Amino acid sequence: MAPYEALYDRKCRTPTCWTELGEPQLLGLELVSEIEEKVKLIQTQLKKASDKQKSYTDLMRKDIEFAMGDRVFLKVSPWKKGLRFGWKGKLSPRFIGPYRVLKRVGPVAYQLELPLELRQIHDVFHVSMLRRYHSDPSYRVLVEEIEVRPDLSFKEEPVQILDKDVKVVRRKTVPLVKVLWQNHGSEEATWEPEDVMRQQYPHLF
Repeated sequence: MAPYEALYDRKCRTPTCWTELGEPQLLGLELVSEIEEKVKLIQTQLKKASDKQKSYTDLMRKDIEFAMGDRVFLKVSPWKKGLRFGWKGKLSPRFIGPYRVLKRVGPVAYQLELPLELRQIHDVFHVSMLRRYHSDPSYRVLVEEIEVRPDLSFKEEPVQILDKDVKVVRRKTVPLVKVLWQNHGSEEATWEPEDVMRQQYPHLF
């Protein structure tokens, strides 16, 4: 007697052959044929669900394309030394440029004409890293003022301590300071642990 039958006092029935006790059992080629039919049915239903989801996604998708000669900004990400990004989220990305589009490389990548300061960076970028050129000084930084790394990040430096606070975390008090960062406005100031800031940037205190 099988363990399942001993435990539940009935024979085990599989999803591929879900029959009541006493009914004729499928054997050999009949069983294989029924399994294949059920697999095809499952595949059909999965494809139908996938196509339906894709149709919803396509309605929301907006293709971004640039022509040769267009001018675009390149997105770079601020990096704050050994600190994790602040308690209220990380700093917003900034954009350098604009740079001229030389050519399209594949369906979603473009080659840019980069200055000598960025010669260590590969000049082909995914379209998600680019923004069409518009004059927006609040999001633009001059490449001459920062050192852009090959991973398109640059080091941010704190400018000023704006405020102090104490946060209680699991019965432990954590002194915090509100930090204003270079190339960012006061609305993007982040809360950082005071002890870490004192250790890395003592000149601010």
